[in-house]
Amino acid sequence: MARQKLSLKTREEFADLSLHEKNAYLQEVAAQVSRARDEEPKPLDKDSLARLRRFYARRSMADLKAPDKNDPLGAALLRLAEAIRSEEIQKYVQHEVPSTPRPIVRQAPVDDAQMMFFVPSVHDAPVKDDLNLMDIAPFALSKTSGEGVIRYELKDSIITVEGGASVGLATAYDYDIFINMVSHLAAAMRNFHIDDKKGLRPGLPARLYSPNASEILKFCRRELGGKQYEDLERALDRLQATRIKITNLDQGNGKGGKRREVQSFPLIGRYKVVSRTTQDRIDQVEIEIPQWVYEGVVKADRSAPSILTLHPDYFLIARPIAKFIYRLARKAAGSTVAVYGFPELHRRSGSKLPAHKFRQAIHEIVAAAKDNPLPDYDLVIEQGEKSELLRMRYRDGKEKPNISDSSTVLHSAVL
Repeated sequence: MARQKLSLKTREEFADLSLHEKNAYLQEVAAQVSRARDEEPKPLDKDSLARLRRFYARRSMADLKAPDKNDPLGAALLRLAEAIRSEEIQKYVQHEVPSTPRPIVRQAPVDDAQMMFFVPSVHDAPVKDDLNLMDIAPFALSKTSGEGVIRYELKDSIITVEGGASVGLATAYDYDIFINMVSHLAAAMRNFHIDDKKGLRPGLPARLYSPNASEILKFCRRELGGKQYEDLERALDRLQATRIKITNLDQGNGKGGKRREVQSFPLIGRYKVVSRTTQDRIDQVEIEIPQWVYEGVVKADRSAPSILTLHPDYFLIARPIAKFIYRLARKAAGSTVAVYGFPELHRRSGSKLPAHKFRQAIHEIVAAAKDNPLPDYDLVIEQGEKSELLRMRYRDGKEKPNISDSSTVLHSAVL
């Protein structure tokens, strides 16, 4: 729960209430706590109400010798004592209020079905993600701009993700726009192959992607409010500023030695706001598809694609860590099962959380997934020899034996 002060009655004010009024007041305080947690308010039971009434009326050490209210120092002490009691009461109420796991998959926009009908064909393209970046998080696990540098030391590569000095790292939600761009290019290549088979001599897709802002938002299954348009422009800034550097290790040089091959590239190339609406919202944009993305989709061997299709509900995943887990499961488990130890998950996520906080976040996601599951995959926590393990099993697949433990790296992320 975010740090939030409650406006609480003093002990004297609370004592003047009837039993019915006390219960009603405590139910309202509990509802405030739930709303601060972004949870649906749940009524307190009789036992919780009784405990809270006793706690509210409980005398403290400061009450044993009450200072004179007319004395300035005494009055200050009274205010301090009341503030301490309010803090204690707030903590106690939070403890009593039943907590429910936050949903990890949000509701689709109200006009989601209409969006699909009116958006051009790119919206109906399968959602694609770059295969080579799916077993790490090439973005900050936050809802706002990330700071610093993310460094992944994998079995055969070192991957560094670095954002711009002024705008920071791209976030998990910014990366949705990258997926939109890749999906557009994949759809264009699919049409190219269809026309080529018909003998129509089509041209290869252009490297310049020119969507309307509303098309991007609809593809990413977001509302079309003013804030979304403002966020879109900031997201493009972060995507352009975020660069990925990959050092491929243990490359033979033909002379018996080893060399390191280094590649560095942005998530998107330059972008341009072509037009704005009369409300000064971003309207049409041009996004240059980076060469590494273009070649990976256009020149890839069709029998060994460089991109994987994601479930459309991927965009409805509401927690960045859950987005990372889905992408990892999509690549590592596919239509079967994958198991990762918590230390390896933590390392591949790039999360800035301490290990115990990251562990808590995974437990919360798995608990929430029981009633609000991730697309495609069921999540189960098991106890391994060295650490807890997260089993990610394709929902319609037949489970196979474990393919990893806490110390095993399943896939490299070498482009």
